[in-house]
Amino acid sequence: MAYEDCTYHGVQDGPETGNGDEAEWQPARILVENPEFGPTERQDVTVLRELAEPEAGGFGWGYNGGGTSAAAAAILADALDLGDPDKCGIGYATYPEDEVLVQLREDFCDDVLSQLCDEWRLRRGVVLRWSRAWYLQRGISELPAALRELPPLQSQT
Repeated sequence: MAYEDCTYHGVQDGPETGNGDEAEWQPARILVENPEFGPTERQDVTVLRELAEPEAGGFGWGYNGGGTSAAAAAILADALDLGDPDKCGIGYATYPEDEVLVQLREDFCDDVLSQLCDEWRLRRGVVLRWSRAWYLQRGISELPAALRELPPLQSQT
């Protein structure tokens, strides 16, 4: 399968005030977009799809907890072409967990997602390079297929 780049775009709007006094909570969302450089190029970005939010809880970032782990599982499963986060062993469902993927998920939470603000963007290449470095630092030679050959670095000139 040929490499396809994309950008993961996290949006966490928080409470939305409606007509009444009650504020309705807006869940955090992770959109998968065509990659674009710079703020002006991202104004009319094409959204390819939205990552499915877990049934229990939801997505989160900017802290380390269940929502952040759910977001990490969804992003890593998508970027590494692993399929459903729960069925591949990286999520939280009743399926058996893969210990390597669970540790990858939790370290991605600590290193990356816990540092993000309400709105952010991460290119797929960044997620893949971070993941490959994680495997290499631990001496794990059995890599997911998406990490065996990384795409070339791109620079905007």
